[in-house]
Amino acid sequence: MNTPYDIAFVGHYTKDTIVSKRGTRLVHGGAFNYGSNVAVRAGLRVAAISRLAKEDQEVVESLKSSGIEVWVTYTEHSTCLRLEYPTENPDIRMMFVTSSAGAFTPDDVKDITAQAFVLGPSLHGEINLEVLEELRKKDTTIACDVQGYVRADVDGKVEYVAWDTEEMKAVLSRIDVLKTDAVEAEMITAEVDKKRAAQTLASYGPKEIVLTHKDGVLVYANTLCYDAKFTPKEMIGRSGRGDTCIGAYMTKRLSASAEEACIWAAAVTSLKMEAEGPFTRSMREVDEKIRKDYSELSSYVIMNTCCQF
Repeated sequence: MNTPYDIAFVGHYTKDTIVSKRGTRLVHGGAFNYGSNVAVRAGLRVAAISRLAKEDQEVVESLKSSGIEVWVTYTEHSTCLRLEYPTENPDIRMMFVTSSAGAFTPDDVKDITAQAFVLGPSLHGEINLEVLEELRKKDTTIACDVQGYVRADVDGKVEYVAWDTEEMKAVLSRIDVLKTDAVEAEMITAEVDKKRAAQTLASYGPKEIVLTHKDGVLVYANTLCYDAKFTPKEMIGRSGRGDTCIGAYMTKRLSASAEEACIWAAAVTSLKMEAEGPFTRSMREVDEKIRKDYSELSSYVIMNTCCQF
């Protein structure tokens, strides 16, 4: 089957146990989950491609009920993560992994066509080069989160690891939009300055870089940088911030400029962080958020404009 979608999200469902001063909660996570919830609320035709255990079918049914078409491979275990936030600073956290749903294969994506694919691996080994090569055969835009190449399961703890240079060049040469955060960007490029780090990453092949940091999101596209702050009323749902941001950016980028997509992603992510779990707000609330908190960025246009990658 070659059903055409506007956007397809690929990534593990993650059963997230979140521990903070607010207590311990179990949250349905995963980049494919956070991203597809944004895209479907924006009116796009959305595919969600994942791996999980049948005992977690609840998240599949929830996505389907929202109008998302789900392509799932059932595995013995879902990927289970424990995220601990020891302080009030949402950027300080420890992560642990207790089980994994394993690696995607080219077969998981070969029968799916979409204008854009957004790849959200959590850990190294989930999305390998063969999957990227299968996607590169398609007439599509590929976005990918670098975290799935520089984070690994080290004796049950999620830790940053050095990215093999050859693998890095191979991966970055095959993707169009790279998602990173400030820590990952500095680790890969040795650049403290976020703009220079983005420029360096772009030199390996990606046309655009989406870099999240504690204050907001920076986008590097066509030698220009755009930066928009996160403006949540309160910080409740830190987990899934980056996944939501790249999902929102790619959702808007299908029909708008990089600058518009940057601002829209910042607004959507800000609203998401006001509650745990995926984004569930309306597009009207997003537009109101932009008018209220991003009005100084006068070049933003609420109406979609045609813009190709």
